[in-house]
Amino acid sequence: MKDPIVDEIRQYRNEHSEKFGYDLDAICEEYKSRQIRAGSRLVRLAPRTVNRSPMTPDLTQADS
Repeated sequence: MKDPIVDEIRQYRNEHSEKFGYDLDAICEEYKSRQIRAGSRLVRLAPRTVNRSPMTPDLTQADS
């Protein structure tokens, strides 16, 4: 099943990447300059809290 929204996003992403020769460093620099011109972060996400269940292993402790 083809999703027209996904197709449109992929097309835009490909056209945008092509402008920079598919150079990831150049693409990131362009996004950083956009963010500076905007004067704020382009994406602002509030920190999420993680609810640990008793069944979730604690990955912060190293195995002894």
